[in-house]
Amino acid sequence: MSNAHAPVRERRTSSHQMIHKFVEERTRMLSLYSDLAASHPFKDSRSVTALLAKFCEALIDYTADAHFRLYRYIDERQERRGNVKEVAAEVYPIIIDTTQDILDFNDKYEAFDYKTQLNKLEADLSLLGEKLADRIELEDRVIDALVVGHR
Repeated sequence: MSNAHAPVRERRTSSHQMIHKFVEERTRMLSLYSDLAASHPFKDSRSVTALLAKFCEALIDYTADAHFRLYRYIDERQERRGNVKEVAAEVYPIIIDTTQDILDFNDKYEAFDYKTQLNKLEADLSLLGEKLADRIELEDRVIDALVVGHR
């Protein structure tokens, strides 16, 4: 086999590793989201506060990972396939909107005050869950475009 294909294989291997790490980060965040949601009704302030802090940290890590791994890869023109760039251009503006929702949630709950914010947590967590589900569908479209034909 020709060595001319080596740079393409290296890029594909690199993009698959990047996707794998991104999906791991997303799965970790979703697991913490699930743990937090399952702790409803929120009775033990210490455990809820600790879990919420872990979740917020994972949420921000995941959000940054999406931008710095997935979209920077495409933005910096490392991705050459037109279909990938097309899907990314279509979904990225919507993902940016969900990023703001994530940042707003984090800002609100990063310094969680159990006494004053508890009554809003369930509704805010539910709304965030809906936004995350929409975002994940969009991310999966980009991931699918990145891996199609290169498995």
